[in-house]
Amino acid sequence: MPASPRPRGSATRRRTFSRTCTTTTLTFLLAWVGASNLSGCAVGPDAQPPTNKVPQQWSAELARGLTTSSPELGQWWSLLGDRLLDELVGRAIAGNTDMKGAIARVREARARRAEAGGALAPSVDLSATYTRRRSGGGGGSAAASVLESDNFATGFDASWEIDLFGGVRRTIEQRQAELEASRADLGNVLVSVLAEVARNYVDVRSLQARIGIAQANLRSQTDTLELVELRRAAGLSDELEAAQARYNVADTRARIPPLQTSLAAARNRLALLVGASAGALDDELAAPAPVPSAPLTVAVGMSADLLRRRPDVARAEQQLVAATAAVGVATADLYPKLTLNGSIGLSSLDLASLGSAASRVFSFGPSLTWNVFDAGRIRHRIEAQSALQEQALATYEGVVLSAYEEAENALVAYVREQVRRDGLQEAVGAARLADQLAHTKFSSGLIDFQQVLEAERARLVFEESVEQSTAAVTTDLIALYKALGGGWKSATWCDDSPCASAAAPR
Repeated sequence: MPASPRPRGSATRRRTFSRTCTTTTLTFLLAWVGASNLSGCAVGPDAQPPTNKVPQQWSAELARGLTTSSPELGQWWSLLGDRLLDELVGRAIAGNTDMKGAIARVREARARRAEAGGALAPSVDLSATYTRRRSGGGGGSAAASVLESDNFATGFDASWEIDLFGGVRRTIEQRQAELEASRADLGNVLVSVLAEVARNYVDVRSLQARIGIAQANLRSQTDTLELVELRRAAGLSDELEAAQARYNVADTRARIPPLQTSLAAARNRLALLVGASAGALDDELAAPAPVPSAPLTVAVGMSADLLRRRPDVARAEQQLVAATAAVGVATADLYPKLTLNGSIGLSSLDLASLGSAASRVFSFGPSLTWNVFDAGRIRHRIEAQSALQEQALATYEGVVLSAYEEAENALVAYVREQVRRDGLQEAVGAARLADQLAHTKFSSGLIDFQQVLEAERARLVFEESVEQSTAAVTTDLIALYKALGGGWKSATWCDDSPCASAAAPR
């Protein structure tokens, strides 16, 4: 008996009503979820700028050209006025292996940040399957007992976890802070590399000057030895004076090889810093040149501005932000998770009818999961993350204190070394005069050779000491620029593109 039209109409209305209610419910649910996401509600603590009890003024004496004017730290090495040093700095930024590793770490952190952001979007999978089934029916006839069938299916499966309590957003916040920390770490590596390039370049020039001083004194002492030998041949001097003159020459000659060894090591270190093999810079650095001198005026700014200049402080602060966000990530596991699931596709026993209306299948609906019992594992995880946050805060505070200590020590060293250099320069003038007078009087027979020896040794010692002090003044200035965070902002753009020059600040 055929079915009456009324039941069919009722079934149609029921299906339409069911779909309408489901659509209305889904629309309301999506609107509520969207409003929840836009509200920005996220569990866990929000990152707060740490308080710092830092002095507003330097405790060290600002003398010898130091001023509190706003410093130009972007390319501080250019203030030393050495073109070859400028070139070496550019090569180090482009080729230093530590820099390359730091840049790669920034790219890694950026990719992890993008990966975390992808969790806010739905996940859609495409699938296509074919199944051939054969089963035994258990009948008396062998042919009748075997059943075979095909199944073709294809479609899309979608899943969207709604970030109700901000766990995903806290993860994104954590990854963003880790990205900023990696950028600050790149800056920290950059500051150290620049300082090491300049310091080793100063060492090269200082060692060349000290070798020149030793060679000049060796020539002078060799002339003195010849004079003593002539006097001994004429009966005006004895063998003791000749022996003293010989060991004085031999001692000065013996000073040169260790200096040459140190010079080769400094050149090789410089080659390593620019990403080249040992000996690659020997030709460029073969000709001696003066040690780069410090400018007459050096601006260091106010001590309160130190924190925003130091990349290690910025890195520690971002690590604190990341640790704080991680507490929120762990806290979100205490709350339920809502996921919207859906699929649409085609399924048929016949490949030819796979695209027909009868083969269309779909399903959708929300699912709610809530870990109501886990023996306290989540709360213990939150406690552990909170302890890591406290560690990050302690680390940050320690980095801040170390930054001020380093800057204050650099200020004192720079000022005091200039005072020492001035004293040594005065001593050099007196030693040279004493050496000249001693030779004159010895030639006239007014004094013995012992006083000549003492004058020559004093001259060599003071000349070498003043050269070392001159280099130390420049090295202390380099340490001061490093302590102030100099050079960080000059090439942090390297994390996005290859670093070809330090002359293009971001």
